[in-house]
Amino acid sequence: MVAPPAAIAAPAAPVAEAVSYGSHALQEIDFYRPADESAARSPLIVFVHGGAWAGGDKSDSTGAAKIRHYTEAGYALASVNYRLLPEAEIERQAEDVAAAVAQLVADSKKLGIDPHQIVLMGHSAGAHLSALIATDPRYLAAHDLRPSDIAGAILLDGPAYDVPLQIRDAGPFLGIAYQLAFGSGYARQDALSPAMHADGENARRFFMLHVERADAKAQAHALGDALTEAGTDARVSGFPGRGMEGHNLLNAMLGRSDSPATVPVDEWLAETFTSAG
Repeated sequence: MVAPPAAIAAPAAPVAEAVSYGSHALQEIDFYRPADESAARSPLIVFVHGGAWAGGDKSDSTGAAKIRHYTEAGYALASVNYRLLPEAEIERQAEDVAAAVAQLVADSKKLGIDPHQIVLMGHSAGAHLSALIATDPRYLAAHDLRPSDIAGAILLDGPAYDVPLQIRDAGPFLGIAYQLAFGSGYARQDALSPAMHADGENARRFFMLHVERADAKAQAHALGDALTEAGTDARVSGFPGRGMEGHNLLNAMLGRSDSPATVPVDEWLAETFTSAG
């Protein structure tokens, strides 16, 4: 009688290391080292979760597929928490994301990451915050860093790259929700619009992904056009999926082999880290 083959153990799930960047309970980072740690310094992906600036969490919004896929590809991955509305206005949230990046740079030797090869990746509100610190220099400047220190930004179906346009396109009900988050004053709305800062110093490359949502598509192209006009390398691509289901699945499935976005993002990351190395 032939003995049955031994069961193949599933690979161990990546284990997070906790990194603090402030005294608030939400000023925390989950840091994942690459599966193969033979490289002296690894490129880093910094993921910023969504949740309408008022919810979400690094523990459940990153997506297990992303963590395994990118660490197995040789990248380190950091998933960032930040303070939320109504406790912290959006300006404070952007400050938190910038402070988290600065902490990772400061700890780069200990963590085994290359501080010159950092890509921001954000979903939904996290895409907006990533875009904001990648275009408006005041947030990173507080830590003696510049947007051009960021190799690139991957923005997953984000809103509010152009806040006044977002409010107009959202309609009466959602428009009020955006006004509660961004205020009714045009000066503040413009200040929190990444597209309004695109004519200055930016992160070196951008990749805006959107699903079949009219406002998300308009926002991605508004930022992409502004960046391209300013001479920044910017790519905008649409992917299958409709409404909020498509919005959420784009993020949740990224890194899986059955996600149509996985290979294009992999190729973009390889190009970005090669040029930044």
